[in-house]
Amino acid sequence: MTRLLVRDFDPAAAQRLVADGVLPALARVLAARGIARPDDLQLLIDRLEPPTALSHVNDAALLLADAIDAGVRLLIVADYDCDGATACAVGLRGLQAMGADVDYLVPNRFEYGYGLTPEIVELAAQKSPDLIITVDNGIASVDGVARANELGIAVLVTDHHLPGPVLPDAACIVNPNQPGCGFPSKHLAGVGVMFYVLLALRAELRARGRYTEATQPRLNTLLDLVALGTVADVVPLDRNNRILVAAGLERIRNGRANPGIAALFEVAGRSTRTARAADLGFTIGPRVNAAGRLTDMTVGIECLLADEPARALELARQLDELNRERRAIEADMQVDALTELDDTDLGSRRTITLFNEGWHQGVVGLVASRVKERHHRPTIAFARADERMLRGSGRSIEGVHLRDVLDLVTKAA
Repeated sequence: MTRLLVRDFDPAAAQRLVADGVLPALARVLAARGIARPDDLQLLIDRLEPPTALSHVNDAALLLADAIDAGVRLLIVADYDCDGATACAVGLRGLQAMGADVDYLVPNRFEYGYGLTPEIVELAAQKSPDLIITVDNGIASVDGVARANELGIAVLVTDHHLPGPVLPDAACIVNPNQPGCGFPSKHLAGVGVMFYVLLALRAELRARGRYTEATQPRLNTLLDLVALGTVADVVPLDRNNRILVAAGLERIRNGRANPGIAALFEVAGRSTRTARAADLGFTIGPRVNAAGRLTDMTVGIECLLADEPARALELARQLDELNRERRAIEADMQVDALTELDDTDLGSRRTITLFNEGWHQGVVGLVASRVKERHHRPTIAFARADERMLRGSGRSIEGVHLRDVLDLVTKAA
């Protein structure tokens, strides 16, 4: 059955738009989407919030510039979703363009879990890095950063997730949601945070005489990757994110897409010339995400790093096949979940918890999302990780933050 959801909107914002000549009905639609003033409709790249507004971004630039000057080894530790993959690709491409000795590591989520854990640090140490850079993770990795410090490896955390009560003891943390950060756009995705770090690094290297305005690396070549990660991570499209996404889509439409993104459009049967945000969110993003859900994100990252179109197309086809497999698995799991719930009287239950012995642990988050949407209750779905452990993924409704709820449960136990 079709359901109509009425969005709230700020009447004052709608009135400002009407006063600027926007039709009243359209003004209400725009206000409901967070457009607060006429200037918000100006999506020019030079209207981005400046990097200097992001707390500690200049410290990160100094740290990275010193590392590049010293020729030390850098290692990016990426998350296993599309935001993490694009952030890794942006970081690698940008740092290499500025002369860094940089490699990456993307752990298998089924073996190492989420974030910079001590086990992942041990794995990273095998590559002998002097500095670990987390992308789209790390803000909660207190133990992992402590282990890196014990091994003499400095850590730069770039993340956008909400921090816990204790921050990791990293050499530097760049996160618009960390305490005391006054950056106006709190909704930057992980890839957006990494892009801002590169902007600050380039400015620092320019100040050191490494580049001029004419000779500096062109970071706008990374904007299609930034747009993909931003849309795929479903962060709110505030004015700053809209600018990033609009600039990235313009590159794609103008035939200047990253070879990996162009190849993903090709295997999906979509035209880059008419690329829209919906293509990134519902077509390209899921194909990249499929790698992290079923195996690990290496194939996705390598596709986004490929410079040769033939190699990019080969990897894009692998991602397309993984996505087909993921959809088949997800469809079966959804039938299991929804059938079981159809036979269950939810009554006054406020949450839903599901488990099935045959479910795939990489897809339980998608099942939790579908159940949450259908029954409007916070939902956690579990699959078996091994003989002694279940691994789950949760999705919540507006007003209920699962992390806070689970924290309270842990304290009460």
